[in-house]
Amino acid sequence: MAGRDAEKIFLSLEEFRIEIPSWGFANTGTRFGKFLQPAAAATTEEKFSDAGQVHRVTGVCPTIALHVLWDCPEGINSAKTIAALETKYGVQAGSINTNLFQDQIYKYGSFGNPDPEIRQHALQHTIDSIEIARKLHSRDITMWFADGSNYPGTANIRQRKKWFEEALKESHNRLYPEQRLLVEYKPFEPAFYHTDIADWGMSMHLSKTAGPQAKVLVDTGHHYQSQNIEQIVAWLLSEKMLGGFHFNDRRYADDDLTLGSIDPYQVFRIFHEILSYEWETGARADIAYMIDQSHNLKGKIEETIQTVTMAQQLFAKAALVDHAALADAQTRCDLIRAESLLQDAFNTDVRPQIQEWRTSKGLPQDPLKTFQESGYLERITKERAERNSHSVSSYA
Repeated sequence: MAGRDAEKIFLSLEEFRIEIPSWGFANTGTRFGKFLQPAAAATTEEKFSDAGQVHRVTGVCPTIALHVLWDCPEGINSAKTIAALETKYGVQAGSINTNLFQDQIYKYGSFGNPDPEIRQHALQHTIDSIEIARKLHSRDITMWFADGSNYPGTANIRQRKKWFEEALKESHNRLYPEQRLLVEYKPFEPAFYHTDIADWGMSMHLSKTAGPQAKVLVDTGHHYQSQNIEQIVAWLLSEKMLGGFHFNDRRYADDDLTLGSIDPYQVFRIFHEILSYEWETGARADIAYMIDQSHNLKGKIEETIQTVTMAQQLFAKAALVDHAALADAQTRCDLIRAESLLQDAFNTDVRPQIQEWRTSKGLPQDPLKTFQESGYLERITKERAERNSHSVSSYA
């Protein structure tokens, strides 16, 4: 590989960081039930411990996303405990994820619920989440809503839009100057007739209405089949409304599969749009790269390492695109040359350069193998197996 290309890869790896989710280490399942794993984490400390292992072998996962109800059971009083875990396991609290879908009161919605008391309850939960984020020095508060309806005529769609606008404005007003509100969208599931925030345009409208510290969060699994996600990314970049990603892969819908396991070229194209934007503007895009996966069958730590290393490879490949040559080909409508520039970068084997970068950082060349040989998995399996075997498989 030419020296300039190797330098591009090295520089891209220097800046790339990706956040891993606490819930990726716990027992999770489908709507039909949970599939239990003997080594699954059940406490916030166990999640921090597992996340620390991923960061130890990859060096690019310094933060762990936390879910308020699952990881902060004492609310804002959990901050002191979490701060101690940060020190102990070498990873920091990352994005704070609200939970506006689990409680029984949200059967008919949260911010879009016809009951004003329930809307207020959802708003207070959001305000509490903002305070937890402040205590933990976390920048991003992420919001995904299950709100919607299953049957025509059963919900006032326009009124619910107004309620969302009001609640998000109030949430935004409670943000501290360094914080951001990231608003996610999803076309369907669990609502099947209409979803209150069903696509990126709705999320962008609500974010802009909320205020300048609100941005759009793109979950790569939250799209219709064959939807051009990188076009959505390009538009959001153009509007300066892209706040972050929840990366995963899918075959049909929101499958939460390992990143790049189905369509790595799509993730490459997303990264390309971001790096192309940075080349054009001369400024780094302020984007939070985060993972959101449900590890039902694969080992949880191993799959997380797989995802992280794949993300590194695809980001490094995208960094190889010659933006000046591509811009020239696009201007000349030289379709073959333009497409080949992307394909050639994607088909480049960047693993040797990534291994060199890891060596320069004192990291193992093969993170997955190093973890598998560390003995950590055997130890936690022995420690957690009996407890997990007595867990009741419940519907998710």
